[in-house]
Amino acid sequence: MISDFLIINCIGKDDKLALRINKDFFIHNFERNENNFDQLVPLMLNFLNSHNVKLDQNFSVIVNMGPGSFSGIRVALAVAKGIGVSKKVRLYGYNDIDLKVFDQQNIEKLFN
Repeated sequence: MISDFLIINCIGKDDKLALRINKDFFIHNFERNENNFDQLVPLMLNFLNSHNVKLDQNFSVIVNMGPGSFSGIRVALAVAKGIGVSKKVRLYGYNDIDLKVFDQQNIEKLFN
């Protein structure tokens, strides 16, 4: 069962990061345009650090794999893969159509 996780939703519309840590759930909305893909990593690190997240084997990163912005999805996957390799976290993907509303209840349904 996935307990603590980060979701990266970077498909070009309603870009968001979501975090569940110690049964608390947080969502961070952000605006992204084609010229600031390099802002994703610092934004994500600030989000994780503000909630005292420890990345380890018990943590998961879940990425929206589209459909959506090819560049946004590619950057999100590269960031997730980098975290996976460096911190040994588990990686998962989902399709945008599988998550109609981006909230804790629907995300938990997605896992089941």
